[in-house]
Amino acid sequence: MRTDDFSFDLPEDLIAQHPSERRGESRLMILDRATGERAHSTVARLVDCLEPGTLMVFNDSRVRKARIYGKAVDTGSRAEFLLLRRREAGVWEAVASKLRRQRPGRRYSFPEGVGAEILGPGASREAGPDTVLVSFDPPVTEDYLERVGHVPLPPYIKREDGPEDDERYQTVYSRELGSAACPTAGLHFTEGILASLDAKGIRRAVVTLHVGLGTFLPVRTETVEGHAMHEEEYSIPEATAGEVMSAKAEGRPVLAVGTTSLRSLEAAWEEGKGLRAGRGSTRIFIYPGYGFKAVDMLFTNFHTPRSTLLMLASAFAGREAVIGAYAEAVRERYRFFSYGDAMLIR
Repeated sequence: MRTDDFSFDLPEDLIAQHPSERRGESRLMILDRATGERAHSTVARLVDCLEPGTLMVFNDSRVRKARIYGKAVDTGSRAEFLLLRRREAGVWEAVASKLRRQRPGRRYSFPEGVGAEILGPGASREAGPDTVLVSFDPPVTEDYLERVGHVPLPPYIKREDGPEDDERYQTVYSRELGSAACPTAGLHFTEGILASLDAKGIRRAVVTLHVGLGTFLPVRTETVEGHAMHEEEYSIPEATAGEVMSAKAEGRPVLAVGTTSLRSLEAAWEEGKGLRAGRGSTRIFIYPGYGFKAVDMLFTNFHTPRSTLLMLASAFAGREAVIGAYAEAVRERYRFFSYGDAMLIR
């Protein structure tokens, strides 16, 4: 399967650079995965598109303000570090700007008297971004990052983060800190929309998958099958596993809110046993030909060309249907990517 089959032309001005004026006001395209038919609505009216008893599964991961800026002690030059995960006390694996200069022993100073030293290359389990190990003294804490860190906006948002992103680049239900990028399908939901879902008898459950930088990487291999998928950690609570298994037994649809929720559910599904609760990690790569086991419906954003996320959506609804829907979204001037509009595939 050729990677170019998942490319499309997108005018740059349709890439959303800011969130909608008010959360929950985005447009919604509805795609019927059986017929390919499309309809247009708004996220605020999502409740009208779902039947009572539908189980919606949300990813409750919270984005860490993990982008920090330091000055090289020897030259005074500024460098950016995006902290991905804590390896041990004081030591983080990070993506760094000016990577070729990040040799072992190079030292940096950060705000509030924090110093750092490059220990060497990281051993990232993600496919794509090269990383370094950085030792901080005193150790960098979550409180420190909340004070001095910046929101790690994706690379297609061509601006610095601002006060609006502190709130709008988090879902209203985020709980578990650890993502380097937001599970952005959930950005559309307000407390009011969630309450309307509850009032209709639509059930809710959560999983946790901490989103890594690999989610933004295009597939660079000529064929889809040649791509090495990045690894991400997930957790399925016992209550969620029970809710999903009840829905499947009773014939009620399971709706994944976002590709991260879908990947978690499909990765944790055991043939003949059903959904397995607990923690795990996955490199699951979903593209056309995949047989879905746990998920019946998908609420998602519009994704980047040649991305694994677009391939996942194409596996769910069919490549021709999804590419056709994207072409219509361009004609109708939908907003794309993290701060953009949404699609319901049912």
